[in-house]
Amino acid sequence: MAQEGRVVGIDVGKSKVDACIRSLGLWLTQPSTSEGQAALLAWLHTNGVEHAVMEASGGYERNWAAALRAAGIAVRIVDPKRVRFFAKSVGRLAKNDRIDAMMMAWFAETVAPRHAPVHDPERETLDRLVTARRMLVELSIRVDQLEEHPQPRVVEQAMRAIAKTIRAQLAKLEAAVAAKIATHEHFAARAAIIRSVPGLGPHFTAGAIAWLPELGQISNKAAAALVGVAPYDDDSAEHRGKRRIKGGRREIRDLLYMATLAAVTRHNAMLKAHYQKLRAKGKQAKVALVACMRKIIVILNVMLARGEAWDPARSASPAL
Repeated sequence: MAQEGRVVGIDVGKSKVDACIRSLGLWLTQPSTSEGQAALLAWLHTNGVEHAVMEASGGYERNWAAALRAAGIAVRIVDPKRVRFFAKSVGRLAKNDRIDAMMMAWFAETVAPRHAPVHDPERETLDRLVTARRMLVELSIRVDQLEEHPQPRVVEQAMRAIAKTIRAQLAKLEAAVAAKIATHEHFAARAAIIRSVPGLGPHFTAGAIAWLPELGQISNKAAAALVGVAPYDDDSAEHRGKRRIKGGRREIRDLLYMATLAAVTRHNAMLKAHYQKLRAKGKQAKVALVACMRKIIVILNVMLARGEAWDPARSASPAL
């Protein structure tokens, strides 16, 4: 077993949760109320559960995770796709809440790391702020797209009012994000290192702190894979397929893409030279840009591990 101690899988819904202690063959369903929460915690303690695993489910998992942690139960929140792929790999094609809870427990027992990462409520708050900003940016883009075409007057007025409100709220959120980072010693130290890289601005920096806390504590290959800029082989026997990037955390990758684009075109001479070198070798523009994205993540991983700011000479080293 990959997990030390008894583990429970919990499928969280809006109105209820289903829990499964697979090693004991036990299930429990409780409503999403304070009474249901208390009953679930009592059941888990009675059965000696030390670890809980649940999927990210639109925020509904947060209150349950907080209650479990307060009760001394370690919590790991996993990507739903990983659990689903695991279920298919063991031939479990049926899907309902009880089955999902059982599969999460089985997944945790089999392949999940031994220990849940240390929960950081301050980073979770920053995560929510940065996520809210991202949602407003996406909404702003949709409003702008609607305004590109002729609309009835009432629609134009509504869109202008909405756009004005979005700009005001974005300013408030961005101020809150900046304040959160500036007043938190660890966040401020990481931000100073990240911002020292020419081309990396405040939005990427906040996203990296909120969405990529592992940076500086893992291998360079793992860092690239987490962001989704690691190329994967597609070979079999004599076949040699084209290497492509897969998976990773889309939100931070989107921010990294825009930051890298700015870096290689305007702000970062070293990365610009690297990009042009790849293009001169015949690499397609997008392939060269992704290679630069990967290089930035590797450089940041090393810088944060060492606690050192940007040094163009060192960052250009083949060792990175």
